[in-house]
Amino acid sequence: MFEVSPEMQKTLDTIRRFVDEELIPLEADFLGKEFTTLEPVLAEKRQQVQKLGLWLPQIPKEYGGLGLTLFEHGLVSRELGRTPIGHYTFNCQAPDAGNMEILIEHGTAEQKERFLMPLLRGEIRSCFSMTEPEFAGSNPVMMGTTAVREGDSYIIDGHKWFTSSADGAAFAVVMAITNPHAENKHLRASQIIVPLDTPGFELVRNISIMGEAGSGWASHAEVRYHEVRVPLSNCLGAEGAGFAIAQERLGPGRIHHCMRWLGIAERAFDLMCTYSLRRQIAPGKTLADQGTIQGWIAESRAALNAATLMVMDTAQKIDKHGQYAARDDISLIKFHVAGVLQQVLDRALQVHGGLGMTDDTPIAWWYRHERAARIYDGPDEVHKWSAARRILQRYL
Repeated sequence: MFEVSPEMQKTLDTIRRFVDEELIPLEADFLGKEFTTLEPVLAEKRQQVQKLGLWLPQIPKEYGGLGLTLFEHGLVSRELGRTPIGHYTFNCQAPDAGNMEILIEHGTAEQKERFLMPLLRGEIRSCFSMTEPEFAGSNPVMMGTTAVREGDSYIIDGHKWFTSSADGAAFAVVMAITNPHAENKHLRASQIIVPLDTPGFELVRNISIMGEAGSGWASHAEVRYHEVRVPLSNCLGAEGAGFAIAQERLGPGRIHHCMRWLGIAERAFDLMCTYSLRRQIAPGKTLADQGTIQGWIAESRAALNAATLMVMDTAQKIDKHGQYAARDDISLIKFHVAGVLQQVLDRALQVHGGLGMTDDTPIAWWYRHERAARIYDGPDEVHKWSAARRILQRYL
């Protein structure tokens, strides 16, 4: 069992009130319109968050954040996950949060001044450009994008998609092959910062996801790099360290994802319980009187409690011993929590009936967009395979 300090609980209570009072009322606009139309309103909400002293919860204090541990930020992420616009409003949204973290850890003084500081202040957005349509995303060492040295520059050529939030972003962190002949395949790629106003960068389209293309931060772009020239100094970390840096951000990132998913599932659970008590199916009878619905509620509550404990235990292991010591746990929570999320969302939608298919609640939006939880950051099958392989090794 995990304990939350009184100070941290006070912070969580403040965040929960802010989400309930300031953000959830905006959801109808978010679900029914392009994200870019909501940005001016969210800019005001972001200023409120900064005044409350809750900006950048995952970032060290010396960089203007709250300096929360991974465990503590997991609790915050669960609260923010209760609305689709929670993380963005607190400036701890993917992919910016991950880019902040790797820039803090690996960026040069020049890179931090030019790219990190405006990102931390919320003045710009960024994106992470890794996945390619021609290669399996589950094998991150396979990619066709190259960055060839020419004098004091890299010339980048390649085709990427699911470069989330590229629409309106100021820069991308691009994974590209810089050392194609390296004997160790994990040392072939580098991460390179590319300002998106650089000649040769093309945003081909915002990809339609389950019927929605999205815009701005809430988009997933297909992009091309046509002989994009950037200075060698834009390499993030050492040349050839791209894979290692990517792995470094994935462990903690999966805690963020899992706790966000639990926040979504908790909100869906609340909606399911509330609606089942309100929806009459016969005179004097509601959905909540039905044994099937009661079973779903009990099973969902048990699954949410168990998943939360799993994730928080993993977060504490990473905080104390590093992510390598929690490799099995990271894989287990990734596929297990994604499954719990899908199950709770499906039950909530079913309880709402026809209403659940509409955008009058956020359930249908999550049902469409969070099906990807079982795919991105490693599909279920890969996490099960890798965890089982390591577990079985201990029995040899």
